[in-house]
Parts: sequence; C-alpha cells; structure tokens
Amino acid sequence: MMRLTPLLLLGVSLSLAAQRPAKSAAPGKYPAAPAAAMAAIKEADLKRDLYAMAGDAMRGREAGSLDEMRASIWVAEQLRTIGVKPAGDDGTYFQWWNMRRTRVSTAASSVKSGGKTLELWKDVVPTGNAEGDGAGPVLFVGDGGDSTVDVRGKVAVVTMSAPPRPVLQEGTNTYEYRYATSAIQATTAKFRGRGAAAVIIIADSTADIAFDGYAAIRSRGTYDVEGGAPRFAPAAAGAAGAAGTGGRGGAGGANGSGAMPAVVLLARRNALNSYKNAGTVEAHIRIERFDSPSVNIVGVIKGTDPKLRDEYVLYSSHQDHDGVRFETHGDSIWNGADDNASVSVALLATARAFVKNPGKRSVLFVYHGAEERGLLGSRYHAAHPVVPLQQIVAVLNGDMIGRNNPDSASILGIQPPHKNSSELVDMALAANNMTGKFKLDSIWDRPTHPEGWYFRSDHVPYARLNVPAIEYSTNLHPDYHTVRDEPSRIDYAKLTRMTQWMYLTGWYVANVPKRPGIDPGFKLER
Repeated sequence: MMRLTPLLLLGVSLSLAAQRPAKSAAPGKYPAAPAAAMAAIKEADLKRDLYAMAGDAMRGREAGSLDEMRASIWVAEQLRTIGVKPAGDDGTYFQWWNMRRTRVSTAASSVKSGGKTLELWKDVVPTGNAEGDGAGPVLFVGDGGDSTVDVRGKVAVVTMSAPPRPVLQEGTNTYEYRYATSAIQATTAKFRGRGAAAVIIIADSTADIAFDGYAAIRSRGTYDVEGGAPRFAPAAAGAAGAAGTGGRGGAGGANGSGAMPAVVLLARRNALNSYKNAGTVEAHIRIERFDSPSVNIVGVIKGTDPKLRDEYVLYSSHQDHDGVRFETHGDSIWNGADDNASVSVALLATARAFVKNPGKRSVLFVYHGAEERGLLGSRYHAAHPVVPLQQIVAVLNGDMIGRNNPDSASILGIQPPHKNSSELVDMALAANNMTGKFKLDSIWDRPTHPEGWYFRSDHVPYARLNVPAIEYSTNLHPDYHTVRDEPSRIDYAKLTRMTQWMYLTGWYVANVPKRPGIDPGFKLER
C-alpha cells in the first residue's frame, strides 16, 4: 500500500468501532464455484510463496532496482509454471515503462560552512526536493521563536522545535523519522516570508537518531510516470502540490513575499557550535531528472465462452515494496510481507483455481510495478492496457490482506463517492458470505477517513476511467512500512480465506451473463 503519513491509532480505533456483518445477495443468484477450483487454493502454497517473495533474498523489492526486477521475474516464472499465458509486450509476461525520477543531485549540489565543504546526506540533508541557492552571514536565532529578529539575507541557524502535536508511537517508518519530519515542518514555518537566505535546522536528540534514515529517504527524491492515467482529479492534484512531480516550489524565499526560504538544511545535533562559528554558509542545491525502468507483470487465462472470452476480469496486485533502507533494530530490509506480497501470492493461488476451471470470461492478472512510488504501474497500465480498456469488465485489487483480527476485513469502493458499481459490490458481498464471512468495516472506505485509504492503491486509476473497481484489504497495522512486516507475522489461515473471497468474486464476474455496470452519475471526487 502506498505510503502516506498514517494516523494509525485513530484509524484502528475507528475500524474496531465500525465492524459490521455483510449483507449479500440471496443464495443461488450467482454460479457456484467448482469444488476442484476452490480446493486449488491451499494455505501451504500461500505460505511457501509468501516466504519466497517477502524473504530477505528479495531485499524488499524496491521499484526501479534490480531487486524489483528479481521479484518480477520470480512472479512471471510462477505464472508460467501454473499455466497462465503471457499477456505483456512481444509475447512476454512484461509490460515495460519508465519511472521519471527527480532528486537532489549529489554531484551538482554543494554546501560550504566557513569555507569548508560539507558532505551531502552525511553532514547536511536538504529537506526539500527543489533547486535553490542561499548564501550569507550566519545568524544564530535560538529556537526561532522571536519573529522580530531580522534574518533578511542571512543564513539562520535554528535549534529544532518539537512538533506542535504529539507524534504517534506507531506508523510509517520509525517514530524518530516521523518526529523529525513533523519537527522540520514546524521549525521551517517560523521563517515563512522573513527573507532568510537559507535556514539550517539543528536536530534535537530525537531527530538526531533519525538523521541517517531521513537522509536515506530524502536522497531518493520523487517519482512520476509520463503518459499515465491520473490518480487524483486535476484540481485535487494541484491543491496537493502535485506530489511526486518534482515541482520546484519554495524558491525565492529571500523576497519576503510569504514564501519559504529557498534552501532548508537539516544538520546533526553535535554541529551547532561549528555553525555558530562558521561566519558564512553557502549552499547551492541542484536537481537531476532521469528515467529508470519498472515493469508490470501480466498474464491471462482465456475464457471458455466464444462470446464472452474477449471480456476480462482483472485481478490486481503490486510486487514492489520499500527495499533496503536504514537499519532499525538490527534489520534494514523492508520486506513488505503484508504490503503487498500477501495479495501477490493470493493472485498465484487464484490463478491455480482458474487454470483448474476457467470461467466464461477471460481473467487477466496484473502485478503493477512501483505502486509505492505513487501508483505508477497501475497509472501506466490503465492508460496503456494490454487489452482494450472497455473490455475490462471489473478490477479486483487487493492491498494488505493478511493481518489484524481473523474475522474482520474491508472492501474499498463499497459506498459513495467511491462506489462505482453496485452490481460488482453485490457480487463481492455474496462471495464473502460464501467464503470468509468477514465482518466488513466500512469506515476505511469513507471519504472522511483520516488515512484517505481508498486513494492509496492500484484500483484508483481504473475507477477514475469508469471501470468497475473494488479493493480488498485487512487495513493498517503497527508493522506497516517498517522492517517488521515479515512473513512470520502473516495470519495464513486468514490469508487463505481472503484469497477464496477474492477468487469467488472473480468467478462470479467471469460467469454472469451480464457484466457489472457503472452506477449512474458516478464521479470519483472527494
């Protein structure tokens, strides 16, 4: 699941308060699944595959890296072994595309303090991802709370201010990293419109622990895909600052017009005195943009009905996660067992079921690359589908389906404004009643939910293009986007039931006479 800053404890408490039994269609409304196909979904297979895909040997499957390629080849080989036919480029399982990466250039950027060259990412870390220049005499301003101090044309050295609100102990990355990010924002805000040439924030004891991790993450920059379908409506994307596009923003802080300083740097705690005595600081931050490959893995099981086999049920997952990062508690591999190896292996089990008994419609399996970098693979495939988009009758996406209470789960796309197909939702509810019998939590699908959960996975580009789409999830947990998301923490019995649920929904879609329709007036806006 794509990383945003989560309000984890609030979301979990809302989730527990909102569990409710599912209502479903009357028995017999949809075609029963063949027993042999259902029996092909085995807990032992899921566990074996997940340990392989989310083991340390895959090194966290970071998008744009050889590790993502290794995992992608592994997935393609599993599909081939199962009997799924290739549906990617040139008779292969692969649909190739490029990520556009924007990051601070280590080679072209420079920071000097008192004439001494500092090492980027080791001594100082640019807190933004935009070009800027800042030079001038150093002025130590304490915690920056005295707004009457004239910092115009100067490099303000400031001790870090604590975040204005308490930082949750559990959530994305480490507590110290999230603390540092919030504290940097709070400290930088004190210099809005004051005309400082640059700002150097001295880490406090907590942020100092996060320094190397903060540097590792900031050095990666931002990502986008050219020619991809939109994730957000244009107005929403503009309001959000077009995150991931590498926009400049923040330049020109020295004009005192209300903008932030052009250059803001994080420095280590023990460097305070050296900056106080430096006399001058000079910083030049430059950006570099380049393309790096990522890939979607696509396979197909053809349908049996001559009239319906040119329509497709699309099962969706993403194979990437966060890769090898900084060390936390003796571990540096973000394995992504729940996010999203859980769904990736569920699709393999689903493929075994459909190979055993194909449906009338064809089934397309799409593993989207670089979901964690901004839904890039699904945005690309939705805009460049391997089959005509109008022939995709439904998207069944999953993201994180192996954790939390054994009897709870969520469907996203089950209520307005996210609900785009009542007929598809009805099939999913009926399938749940026949398989997992999960108590369905609707809170996570609401547009008011603080996590914005609906917009954080690969069904979104398809839904925005009016393809019936839902997402299966068992929601956030304290190990989300941490090194603790390991195969040993997965509830494999629950994962098996979730897989059966996803499979049976797709079986219904693949075999009903009429494809699920889009609800009248559907418009995916917040």
